[in-house]
Amino acid sequence: MAKVRILNMMFYGFHGVYEYEREQGQKFYIDVEIETENDKVAETDDVKDGVDPAAIYDIVKDVTENKRFQMLGTLAAHIGDSLLDKYSHFRAVTTRIRKPSVPISGPIDYVEAEMTRTRA
Repeated sequence: MAKVRILNMMFYGFHGVYEYEREQGQKFYIDVEIETENDKVAETDDVKDGVDPAAIYDIVKDVTENKRFQMLGTLAAHIGDSLLDKYSHFRAVTTRIRKPSVPISGPIDYVEAEMTRTRA
């Protein structure tokens, strides 16, 4: 198996519990960790057996910027499911999403949600 991490992708999305969050939008910072079924890429050196970071970025961007969710965990699950649906050689996808602007009355850096999706 191989693992590839793409860290701190930034997108503008419209997610949140409150309607104004889903209307005004904000920045989201996303990490994706992909685990493949095997390490075939080490033998073939072919992108179809590995992970193409540019293609992953495009899928994460599409889900984050073109859908709306109330919960970060739901967004993370949809990202993981989209990647597993597209790439049959992925075993698991872990997505971490950081949301810096949250309606909490106190100083914080961000709220983070993590979701791992695995092939059934």
